[in-house]
Amino acid sequence: MMVKNIYKLYLITFFHNLIPAYVIERLFWEQRGMSVLMVVLCEIIYAVTIVIFEIPTGVLADKFGRKPLLVLGAFLSMLEYIMLLSAHHFWTFALVVSLAGISSACTSGAWNALLYDSLKAVQKQKSFEKIVGRMNSLDFVGSLIAALSGGVLAKYYGFEFNYILSAISMFLAFVLTLLVKEPSRISLNGDTQTIQENFMFYIRKSFSIYKSNPKLVSIITHAMAICACITYLDEFWQLYLDEIGYSVLFFGVFSALISLARIPGNLLASYLLSYFIAESIILFILGITTVCFFMTAIFPGSIGLIMILIIFLASGVMDPVVIGYIHHHGNSDIRATMESIQSLIESILTFTVGIVFGIISSYISVISGFFFLGVFSCLFYFFFLRKIRCFAKG
Repeated sequence: MMVKNIYKLYLITFFHNLIPAYVIERLFWEQRGMSVLMVVLCEIIYAVTIVIFEIPTGVLADKFGRKPLLVLGAFLSMLEYIMLLSAHHFWTFALVVSLAGISSACTSGAWNALLYDSLKAVQKQKSFEKIVGRMNSLDFVGSLIAALSGGVLAKYYGFEFNYILSAISMFLAFVLTLLVKEPSRISLNGDTQTIQENFMFYIRKSFSIYKSNPKLVSIITHAMAICACITYLDEFWQLYLDEIGYSVLFFGVFSALISLARIPGNLLASYLLSYFIAESIILFILGITTVCFFMTAIFPGSIGLIMILIIFLASGVMDPVVIGYIHHHGNSDIRATMESIQSLIESILTFTVGIVFGIISSYISVISGFFFLGVFSCLFYFFFLRKIRCFAKG
């Protein structure tokens, strides 16, 4: 039964990312009156929403089950695209990203926790990174198909048509989520305690694991620095292409190339862990992102586009490595809470980076914003290098 869960999760991942709207998202928002600063404000609202809901939803997933949270998240994702079709004002977009933040909070910890426990139920938890890599690859295959079709569909049928197709894909993901089975497990805490006591119990237990493992904290902190930068690259590469003079027809092709670039890293992650420790992998990715962000700003054009693809290629390795490291060092009863704490800190970091990136991109250019991301990555590269040396000495 739990093996079937894996296949259902594969399909959910595919449909959840078969979203033609992504290709023209920033142009659609711009068409509806959203400036770069407004978009960044929405990103901040999204991050703040996650900050508010991330840990509570993780605790709820650990306490009452992961499936209910996944179902709620899938429903909100579907609703998000339906609402965007009628969005014409900043506050409508703000409401949509708030719902998207709640959806992300519902699924971020629960998804991988349910996956890990499904594998553990059939004694296959050692293949977790491999499965995560495959799921991420399916994610990008869905994105690839959407990208190849999205630009053409938008050109000939209008931006709204892409959002209708995206809503249908999210509906299919929602239906499949309803069919997922909850793996059996033992709850850490009984029902005799109050809600507040239950909540704090899961938080304290999760923090105690992080506190006892400084290497885990260091790895995820520096990985989150990469994620924060990738977030804004992912959100604003369309405007980068627009600034350097590329047609919207090329957007679909480039989005497809981004998806293709991400696949090899995800598939190779478990293989690389056989030869390199997680710290070395994260440090290498930080170095790559630093150099490539600088190059996108210094050489806007063909070289810049190649650098963007290299960033996505390198970052594809990171997710399976980091998520696997967290779950291998956690307990089944607090997996969702642990990952929610990690996601919360990542959102705060993304929020902070977004303020500076948004100001620079709005008042100077997106190209200058990418240069700032290079500076940010560079700082964390040297911080992590110092940490690794400290661990080696200790």
